[in-house]
Amino acid sequence: MAKTAKIEVKDGDLLLCLREFFRSVFKTGEVTAMLVPMHLPMKQVIMPVLVSDPERLDDADPLAPSFPMNSATLVSRLTRKPSGGKIAAVLRSCEIRAFTELVKLKQGSRDELVIIGIDCMGAYTNADYRRFSEKESTATFYGSVLSGKGTAVSGADLAPACSICEHPVPEGADIIIGLFGIDVRNHLLIQGMTPKGESMLSSLGLPESGEPEERRSAIESLISIRTKSRDNLFDKTAHATDTLEKLTAWLSGCINCYNCRVVCPVCYCKECVFVTDVFRHEPSQYLQWAERKGVVKMPTDTIFYHLTRMAHMSTACVGCGQCSNACPNDINVMELFRTVAHNTQKAFNYEAGRSPDEAPPLSEFREQEFGEVVGIN
Repeated sequence: MAKTAKIEVKDGDLLLCLREFFRSVFKTGEVTAMLVPMHLPMKQVIMPVLVSDPERLDDADPLAPSFPMNSATLVSRLTRKPSGGKIAAVLRSCEIRAFTELVKLKQGSRDELVIIGIDCMGAYTNADYRRFSEKESTATFYGSVLSGKGTAVSGADLAPACSICEHPVPEGADIIIGLFGIDVRNHLLIQGMTPKGESMLSSLGLPESGEPEERRSAIESLISIRTKSRDNLFDKTAHATDTLEKLTAWLSGCINCYNCRVVCPVCYCKECVFVTDVFRHEPSQYLQWAERKGVVKMPTDTIFYHLTRMAHMSTACVGCGQCSNACPNDINVMELFRTVAHNTQKAFNYEAGRSPDEAPPLSEFREQEFGEVVGIN
């Protein structure tokens, strides 16, 4: 049973409440620094910032519908070797699940890390958030969502990946800050989900509280809506890419920029075969291919690149959507990857980021696996 407490929200200002909570985490003396989404001073941009001075948290904004990168990559950098201090990281659900996969792949550690997860209301695409932030504030967004008016504000709405995310609650966090099903005009729910999280809540001395029944029903309702949208998207995507010709058309705008690989939080290889001499073809090869086929789409190897990425990453994909967010030609990379990853993970009875105790499917041998294929009785 999780240790549950609450913190008071003054004047309905959730951001002020969260900033004060983050400061109180520093006061426990249990963390040296905190990674948290924050407004940058030069313009209306939110990026992860590593903060060591709690007085510098005035611009922290983890509720903004902005998701410029999956911070699991940054947490991996901060924890892959001992740092000499303990870090608190404020992460979205998909960031926590991606980091869980990276820990399994020996790319990070939770030993010196406290993960603080907040119920995720979703985010806009980078382009939509820029337009939104010119007119509206974060308070407008969370006020609309938590009052039941919806996620669409000033012509912007959730990125496709967020609209089909069936993990709005940050499973895997040490501490969860609850928003759904909570009277956020008065208080927020704080739950210690691990011994580490429970210890920190005890240090904070917050008043204990029960979890309201409305919370569970609100979460279940949201998951039901998201899951239905997800399954509809999977059906449409599968039908639109079920032949090589259709898949080629889907990916026809690819320019081999590899942005989707760079931003993928679980794509961690230090050297990718696609940026080696293997795919730096000789000029004469292009001419030979053109002569043999009559026409060669340039750049080459785009389909091969995406098929290779799917083969490598579909067991680890957490559906964060950064691949589509980073594509300069607006290819629906997420839709394709999530559809393939869902089917791959289902075949292995595996869900990326679900549990740190589940070994990645291709890292272990299961004698009775795929009996219908190999003929095992």
